[in-house]
Amino acid sequence: MLWQTKNRLFDFTSHGVVMGILNLTLDSFSDGGRFFDPELAVQHALKMEAEGAQIIDIGGESTRPGAAPVSEAEELARVVPVIERLAGHLKAVISIDTSKAAVARAAVQAGAGIINDVTALLGDPEMPRVAAESGAGIVLMHMQGTPRTMQAAPHYDNVVAEVRDFFRQSAALALRWGIDPLRIAFDPGIGFGKTVEHNVMLLRELPALQLPELPDRPLVLGVSRKTFLGKLLNDMAFEQRFWPTVALTSLGRELGAVVFRVHDVKANLEALRMTEAICIHA
Repeated sequence: MLWQTKNRLFDFTSHGVVMGILNLTLDSFSDGGRFFDPELAVQHALKMEAEGAQIIDIGGESTRPGAAPVSEAEELARVVPVIERLAGHLKAVISIDTSKAAVARAAVQAGAGIINDVTALLGDPEMPRVAAESGAGIVLMHMQGTPRTMQAAPHYDNVVAEVRDFFRQSAALALRWGIDPLRIAFDPGIGFGKTVEHNVMLLRELPALQLPELPDRPLVLGVSRKTFLGKLLNDMAFEQRFWPTVALTSLGRELGAVVFRVHDVKANLEALRMTEAICIHA
């Protein structure tokens, strides 16, 4: 299984990778404001790389449930200077977490190699063109609704089949714009317009999300410290969702996910490598 980004070809035959989260926001559910200062953001990105992250995912707009939108100008002002500073220092691939075409274009020009779009190219009419022209790897994520409304009343008749069908449709859009299949990865969007039961079902059925007509596309899993973990474990505080996240990294790898978007790099990478040593290389 291969994934072509703008500046690296990832080979997942033997090993998955950790994508470290870097939120340049004031209102993210996990660490809003901690790394808003550019110098702190750069230091944290370098720390995550030192701990083993091969991708650093940088976002300037929170996508937590109920989050208010950020203007294009503000998002650009948050992310571009940090990407420019990191581009010459990181060996890790920089990912831009955005649904705005102008932000994606500027981020790739500044040094990003992946566009991680929670709207799967559907949120901005210019995004398919920008993604196609960028040469970047593309993460197509499923979300029901918008960040502001997605947790109001999520409903599916069959969440696994509907997410898989969404992947099929979003991939078809990408292919129509000339995006190489090798550049496409999928993310089921755990917690994005889903109840706890929906999230659990998707995690159980990760292998069923693969598309027969577009085989061996990487699956990105983002469960890090999310609210549903607390609900499953009697509303644990945010800080106590560390080990449940690590457990799901191990489970996700066994079920076929290969990119793990997390806040805590070292522990999740160790769980990933241990799982691979036992299950993937057996």
